[in-house]
Amino acid sequence: MRQPFELAIGLRYTRSKRRNRFVSFISLISVVGIALGITTLITVLSVMNGFQTEVRERILGMASHATVTKRDEPIAEWQKLADTARAHPEVLGAAPYVEAQVMLVNGGQVTGSVVRGIIPEEEPSVSDIVEQMVEGDLAALDESRFNIVLGRALARFLGVGMGDKVTVVSPEAGVTPAGITPRLKRFVVVGIFSTGMSEYDRSMAITSARDAAALMRMKGYTGVRLKLEDMFNSREVAIDLANSLDDIYWVSDWTQQHRNFFRAVQTEKTMMFIILSLIVAVAAFNIVSMLIMVVNEKQADIAILRTLGASPGSVMKIFLVQGTLIGLFGTLLGVIGGVSIASNVESIVPFIESVLGAKFLDPSVYAINYFPSDLQLEDVLWVTLIAFFLSVFATLYPAWRAAQTDPVEALRYD
Repeated sequence: MRQPFELAIGLRYTRSKRRNRFVSFISLISVVGIALGITTLITVLSVMNGFQTEVRERILGMASHATVTKRDEPIAEWQKLADTARAHPEVLGAAPYVEAQVMLVNGGQVTGSVVRGIIPEEEPSVSDIVEQMVEGDLAALDESRFNIVLGRALARFLGVGMGDKVTVVSPEAGVTPAGITPRLKRFVVVGIFSTGMSEYDRSMAITSARDAAALMRMKGYTGVRLKLEDMFNSREVAIDLANSLDDIYWVSDWTQQHRNFFRAVQTEKTMMFIILSLIVAVAAFNIVSMLIMVVNEKQADIAILRTLGASPGSVMKIFLVQGTLIGLFGTLLGVIGGVSIASNVESIVPFIESVLGAKFLDPSVYAINYFPSDLQLEDVLWVTLIAFFLSVFATLYPAWRAAQTDPVEALRYD
């Protein structure tokens, strides 16, 4: 099949060895710049996705996908509420909890904390706390009264370990013959957990729901925590459950409870995308200077084409083909490089660390001491489209300049 002459000439110009080696050098720089920019952008976005996924899973290992509470009063019959929630096809598990703000005291160490009362046999259906235990066993909460499990950072701050006692002070005051006094109780440490998130390891304590309710003098439970099949459908499931329950119940999901954190992470990712896209833009606009030089070099050729009957639009298409091919080649190299690196970050980074003899993420400082990667097709497509669009856009002005060439002026001195 015959191809349009604009395409044929554009391909020939691209393959030909130019007399001006500086133009060829700029063409190479344009291709390499676009490729490096795309590779960097895909890799960084994939690593940011990996960190976001890792943090989200760690948070939801202790928090719940959705929570059902009762307005202004505890929930007495949690089983009925849990059965109603489990009837929804997206709900995998339901478990009650009691939660309150308390103070923990050991000797001279005092700190605020959240105490969560649970039913040990029900809790694994809604959280990963069993897998996060580093000492002791969650079942020990039911072995005797007033046992407690602490986050590792919290236990370290209080200076307590397995078998030690810690005083839990409730903010609810009690009235005695001696006056109003705070309610407090000594708990025995029977376990220590570690989630890798300071939000929980430093401020969370877990006890049995029975003991927490006794400490808070609560008749019932604070609410019911739910685990969903797909956490990203939590908002829709929460709305469905709210519509199926009485108005006295309130249903919230993890996107509401941690909205500010995940919004900040998404904003950071968006800003990083914009900043790194500028690298691609700078590389793409090298095509402008390259094509302007090519247009100046090919003045006589353009004039001859015009005298042979080529229209300004045809001349413009010739140089659009040339610039677009450079952008396409750089984009393809960048996508291949970015996907290859992003898919092997967890192997590449340890190799670089071993060569340099350094650890990029010190485990004593960072909760996540490796570089997770989550390569998403949507990110790759967006990066590819933006890079290719910038490359094509960068060719428009030089191609238009070529189309405006006056054959008489171009051939006057030839």
